[in-house]
Amino acid sequence: MAIIGFIGGYLDKNFSKDSKITIILMVIFSTFIYEILKYIMNIFILDFYVDVWMFLKILLIEILYNILLTIIFYPLIKKAGYYMENVIKGNAILTRYF
Repeated sequence: MAIIGFIGGYLDKNFSKDSKITIILMVIFSTFIYEILKYIMNIFILDFYVDVWMFLKILLIEILYNILLTIIFYPLIKKAGYYMENVIKGNAILTRYF
């Protein structure tokens, strides 16, 4: 999860948050990386056998599910983020004088 957070922070600085296509591509990339790393860890740590066909099937389902959730919830999260940014910036001006 830390690696995905690092990648998300990097992509956040370099891409526009206003484009839905960019956000969906970031979700696809993050889901793909997360699942690959999770299965690699399962193979080495838990001695887990991975069937490639089943892995690809699960990966496709999770990518589609995450895209659907992104389409539904991203506008709400974006509005809440802009609201919180305005509140924090508004309070930062007042705290400079005290």
